[in-house]
Amino acid sequence: MDETPVLTEVREGYRLITLNRPDKLNSFNEAMHVALAEALAEAEADLACRALVLTGAGRGFCAGQDLSDRVRPEGSEAPDLGRTIETFYNPLIRRLRGLPFPTLAAVNGTAAGAGANIALNCDIVLAARSAKFIQAFAKIGLIPDSGGTWVLPRLIGMARARALCLTATPVDADTAADWGMIWQAVDDDALMGEATAMAESFANAPTDGLALQKRLLNASETNDLDTQLDLERDTQREAGRHPDYAEGVRAFMEKRTPAFSGRKG
Repeated sequence: MDETPVLTEVREGYRLITLNRPDKLNSFNEAMHVALAEALAEAEADLACRALVLTGAGRGFCAGQDLSDRVRPEGSEAPDLGRTIETFYNPLIRRLRGLPFPTLAAVNGTAAGAGANIALNCDIVLAARSAKFIQAFAKIGLIPDSGGTWVLPRLIGMARARALCLTATPVDADTAADWGMIWQAVDDDALMGEATAMAESFANAPTDGLALQKRLLNASETNDLDTQLDLERDTQREAGRHPDYAEGVRAFMEKRTPAFSGRKG
């Protein structure tokens, strides 16, 4: 078994990144955090990368934090979990949401704790029907981190978010799709085919325009309407000056498939 904690496969126009601690349900230790940060930084720096698929090796997506890293002798000083969040989880969520191309989570099994919230902070979430999303924090006296208390109410409403957080009730993929927590539930054996097909489509899309959409959608979470309208105006001006807009219009008029230029950096 490859002991590298994160695997990266460079494909034409996109990257497939796999969390690779299957014996630990791909739970995070410091080495996996460092490896994933490096993999995402390399993807962002590669202008040929126009989409990213994140998945997990083995039978699960990610079980969150590896709690064996947290075991301390009885009576010893408690670990500083805020330091872990500040050093690793918060930068990870910020980077995922800010990447200048679409990110897809292909959830192939249990996504628990931080693992669930990492998936939910990707742009699009596809889940195998056997997958489950669990805000497991209540079971050990913690609070949902990795953006959980921010993203869940916005996806499924406060009533459901409160119940999921306080009870740690698992949500299956079909229910998650029905609630709007994720984009789509698919048969287990179709998951990676669906995810890679979507990534391939994004690899031929007007990537900088999609990045502008991400910027606007992120901003809309905190902007009032007037601020957002002004931002749409300014961003549309920027998009209209990109060569991909002119190419898209020409292709539409000529009834052909556009050849978008990709990322400009």
